[in-house]
Amino acid sequence: MRNSSKFAHLFITFVVVTGFTVLSYGLSQWQLGDPVRFACYALLAMLASGLKVQLPGVTGTMSVIFLFLLIGTLELSLTETLLISCMGTLVQCFWHSKTRPKLVQVLFNVACMATAAAAAYQVCNSRLSGWVGNSLPLLLAVAATVFFLFNTVLVAIVISLTEGKSVRKVWSECYFWSFPYYLVGAAIAGLVSLVDRRLGWQTSLLALPVIYFIYRSYHLYLGRLEDGKKHAEEMASLHLRTIEALALAIEAKDQTTHEHLQRVQVYAVEVAKELGLQDAELEAVRAAAVLHDIGKLAVPEHIISKPGKLTPEEFEKMKIHPVVGAEILERVRFPHPVVPIVRAHHEKWDGSGYPSGLKGEQIPIGARVLSAVDCFDALATDRQYRRALPLDKAMEMVVSEAGRSFDPRVVDVLRRRYVELESLVKAEAVEFVKLSTDIKIENGNAPDAGFETAAAPPESAACAPVDFLALIAAARQEVQNLYELCQTLGNSLSLDETLSLLSIRLKRMIPFDAMAVYVRHEDRLAPEFVNGDNFRLFSSLRIPLGEGVSGWVAENSKPMLNGNPSVEPGYLNDPTKFSTLRSALAVPLEVSSGVLGVLTLYHADADAFTADHLRILLAISSKVALSVENALKYRMAESTATTDFLTGLPNARSLFLHLDSELARCRRSNAGLAVLVCDLDGFKQINDRFGHLEANRVLRVLASKLKASCREYDYVARMGGDEFVLVLPGIQPAALHEKTALLIRLAQESGREVCGRGTLSASVGCAFFPENGIDAEQLLAEADRRMYVEKQHHYNALRNLSERPDLRAPALTIN
Repeated sequence: MRNSSKFAHLFITFVVVTGFTVLSYGLSQWQLGDPVRFACYALLAMLASGLKVQLPGVTGTMSVIFLFLLIGTLELSLTETLLISCMGTLVQCFWHSKTRPKLVQVLFNVACMATAAAAAYQVCNSRLSGWVGNSLPLLLAVAATVFFLFNTVLVAIVISLTEGKSVRKVWSECYFWSFPYYLVGAAIAGLVSLVDRRLGWQTSLLALPVIYFIYRSYHLYLGRLEDGKKHAEEMASLHLRTIEALALAIEAKDQTTHEHLQRVQVYAVEVAKELGLQDAELEAVRAAAVLHDIGKLAVPEHIISKPGKLTPEEFEKMKIHPVVGAEILERVRFPHPVVPIVRAHHEKWDGSGYPSGLKGEQIPIGARVLSAVDCFDALATDRQYRRALPLDKAMEMVVSEAGRSFDPRVVDVLRRRYVELESLVKAEAVEFVKLSTDIKIENGNAPDAGFETAAAPPESAACAPVDFLALIAAARQEVQNLYELCQTLGNSLSLDETLSLLSIRLKRMIPFDAMAVYVRHEDRLAPEFVNGDNFRLFSSLRIPLGEGVSGWVAENSKPMLNGNPSVEPGYLNDPTKFSTLRSALAVPLEVSSGVLGVLTLYHADADAFTADHLRILLAISSKVALSVENALKYRMAESTATTDFLTGLPNARSLFLHLDSELARCRRSNAGLAVLVCDLDGFKQINDRFGHLEANRVLRVLASKLKASCREYDYVARMGGDEFVLVLPGIQPAALHEKTALLIRLAQESGREVCGRGTLSASVGCAFFPENGIDAEQLLAEADRRMYVEKQHHYNALRNLSERPDLRAPALTIN
């Protein structure tokens, strides 16, 4: 009752007031005949009330008390009949009740039964008996009908109001079937009345077997009804599991679909209810909302997930999915009209849709609902080809298509309720089962038929010529520009220089506002070169394969014409960022080992790039890819020549080059410089005890600490083994003691961090320019000599400590 409507409250109040008014009137006319007979009839009525059955589909029960109430209308007074009806109703409410009834329920049931009993009594004891020609059978049939209507219709109305079901449906499914039993009860009541008048009222006891027979009939009938209901529920559950399995199949094809399906289902069902669709149509809409895109299983994945506009050829392939979906679902044999909705969910109100070009009312109402809801959700959620619109903006676009693409009635309902329905979607969010689509299967080397060989991408069709002279001149200019560009790409091994020249030459042929060359690093693309608008934004991107325009191009090895730049992952995640770019042209850079990266051009105008622009990029993409690959290999080789592979620090070759350069600067500016050589003490014991891998880890940790402890213009290098060199321009001799102590402490910390104990220390030697040498070799030799003196001093101190345990280790000194 807490959730019932105010109409239910008013109706229940009216029935209770009416019933108790009737009961009060009957009791005020107190008339009690034979007390024994009354007690006997009351006892039989209460016994009959206990023989009750649960009604299917609603929270209510039904008993066979009506038989004794019909007998009472003939043999007893109004007071006795009302008392029997009330006592029987109370027994029915509390006897073997699964839940304790509320007071308002008891009051309503008593009032309803009192009203029905009084109405039947009036039929049998009023002028109506004269109108029917004193025919007892006819009189009892009318009384039974009146009792049946008052007793069942009032209950059906309150069930309808409190449980939100149709009055007609509740009454016809739960009560109408029992009407013949009331007529049979009327016949039995008439027979009992005739026998009573001849043999005495005690013969009423013979009705007990009849009561049980009617109760068993109720029980068997409702039992079969319940079995049928369970079977129907099992079949419905089977279809529901089929729907869920098919929805999972769609989700495996498109990872963003499950949220779309759930939202569309809630919206579509609620809009269909508002339009007054019946149960079968509602169930069809519910299933079709989940399955309408199942035909996309027949559409190639690169078309479904393409983050840009479809080509005419791709759209032709996409248009088959309603037909394929309908053909798949025809085999499921749904009990509801699901297939017509799925087939027609892309038809338009004005007849311009597909696949059949249906128009207006020719389109199934469920398909009209699904079409509008599907479009609204697509606009309001992120898609591969654009960002989501705010709900109000998406609704404005749907409203603008009313009468063209969508049924105006459907759009009107959606416009009025979309805010409420959005809240309902969030409240009913369910977690879908995630399929194992991202696991890696180790077994299987190749398909039985072998792998497909890569085919050259098809060239776009040329536009119809307008001016032959202009076309000839443009063709000559294009050839010249392509020749110069290819010559430029082969002239330098510097990646930045190569791509800068590419940007300049390419802009002569293809107008763009920004250019980015992304290089693949495992499962991500990183910008290697960026030029033009939003330089900082593009330079910060790290694009996962398959996401955004460039990620999709890299994963599918297919070009993209006029994609949406805003879908590049990370590009507009910050609400403070704003891009004026509206179109993107991207081609994969493929080499013999696969996709090396992506060349992407961006423009501020929508649809700024043409098929000719794509053709030019495809013509030079292989040359660009080769140039980028060679430049990357050269950079790697150059880095390897001057960088220590293990620690990432400069190596000995790089150290000498840098030190020569620093000494030349010091000579010009008459400045000082210190060179420190640091060798690790105890490193061999770490190698022997913990292994080479842990020893290498110690070197990496120490290299990181040394680099972090230096000034930005200091220089740290690894000479080899466990020996490091620091070049410290402008450092004063007074500060050198503190620096040396810091290096020793860093070495000790690295040993403890990796090995868990303080087994590592360091010996440090230093040399100053120009006091201890005037070139790199002299400075390094002097610093190395002093380092070995320090190392020998440490060794002697440790040996003395082992021979004289009472001695402490001497303090470290600096030479």
